[in-house]
Amino acid sequence: MTTYLLAGGGTAGHVNPLLALADRIRSHEPDSVILALGTVEGLESRLVPLRGYELLTVARLPFPRRPNKYALIFPIKYRKAVLEVRKFIRERGVDIVVGFGGYASAPAYEAARAEGVPFAIHEANALPGMANRRGSKTAAAVAVAFEGTPLKGAQLVGMPLRAEIEGLVRGVDKAAARKYFGLDENTVTLLVTGGSLGAQRINETIEKSRHVLSAAGIQVLHIMGGRSDLPEVNEANYVRIAYCDNMELAIAAADVAVARSGAATVSEFSAVGLPAIYVPYPVGNGEQALNASAAVSAGAAILVKDADFTPEFVTDTIVPLVSDNKRIAMMSASSALVSITDGAERLYRLVAGLKG
Repeated sequence: MTTYLLAGGGTAGHVNPLLALADRIRSHEPDSVILALGTVEGLESRLVPLRGYELLTVARLPFPRRPNKYALIFPIKYRKAVLEVRKFIRERGVDIVVGFGGYASAPAYEAARAEGVPFAIHEANALPGMANRRGSKTAAAVAVAFEGTPLKGAQLVGMPLRAEIEGLVRGVDKAAARKYFGLDENTVTLLVTGGSLGAQRINETIEKSRHVLSAAGIQVLHIMGGRSDLPEVNEANYVRIAYCDNMELAIAAADVAVARSGAATVSEFSAVGLPAIYVPYPVGNGEQALNASAAVSAGAAILVKDADFTPEFVTDTIVPLVSDNKRIAMMSASSALVSITDGAERLYRLVAGLKG
C-alpha cells in the first residue's frame, strides 16, 4: 500500500489536474491512501473534500517579489510551513509527493527532500511558475502539459483530465447538455467563461453584445466566475450564471467558446475538439498566450488581446465564426493535432514509477 501526498491548489487550473491524478491512482490502486495538501483560501478547500479526499492545509505564502515587511517575515513563515509538511509526511507515512504548483507545492517539495521522500512535479503552464522552477531542480520526475515548457528533464504527459472531460472525448450529447441549462436543444451555442476567477473584460463585452448575438441566431451560455457585479440572467437565448460546478456539461453544450487561456481550459477544449477564442489574462508573465499558441498555430483557436476584445470584435469576428458550420468543423478537427487525451494515465505511470 502506497501513501500519496498531492500538493497544489488555488485555482481550478491547479485543483482539477490534482483531482484527476487522485482519481486515476484510486482506480489503479484502490488500497492506497491519497492525501491532498492545499490552503484554506483556495478552491481545493471545497473541491477536494467534495471529491472524497482528505485535505491537509498550510498557510498561503506567496513568494515575496519586492523588499517590504512581508519579505522580512516570509522566511520564518515559510520554514514553519515546511516543518508542518514534514510532520504530515512522517505521521501519515507518505511515500510519494506530487506537486502541481501553487502555494502549497513549494513547502511540499522542500519537506519531501528533507524527509528523503521522492517527489514529482507537474507543470500545467507553458511558462513555469516559481514553485515548480525551484522544485524541478531536485525532483525525481518532472512532467509538463505543453511541448517546449522550459524545465530541465521534463517529460510531456499533457494535462491530467477529469473523468468527466475524458467522457466527452468519447462522445457528446449536446441536446441533453443544453437542456440542463435551459437552452434550446437545436440552436448554435456560444460558451463564454472567464474561469474560476472571472474576467471583467469578457463579461462586460458579452453583456454589451447580447442583442447582436441574439439577432444572429446565436444563444449564449455565459459563466461569469468571480469578480463580477452583473446579475444572473435566464432568458430564451441567453443564460448567465455566476459559477458552474458541472463544466463538462457547459463544454458539451457549446459549439464555440470564448475564454481565458488557462492551461486546464486550453487542454480541455482541445481534448474535446471545442473551437475557441482565447483572451489571455493581460497581467502576469504571459503564460496564458503561450498556453494557447499550439492550438492557434494548428488552426483550432483564435487569440485576441484583452484590450481588443470589444463589441466590435464580437460583431466582426465571433458572429461570422459561430455562424460558419464548415469553419467550426475544421477548427474542431484541427484540435486533434495538439490534444493529449490520456494525460492522467501518463502522469500516473510516471508517478507510480517512483515507488521503491
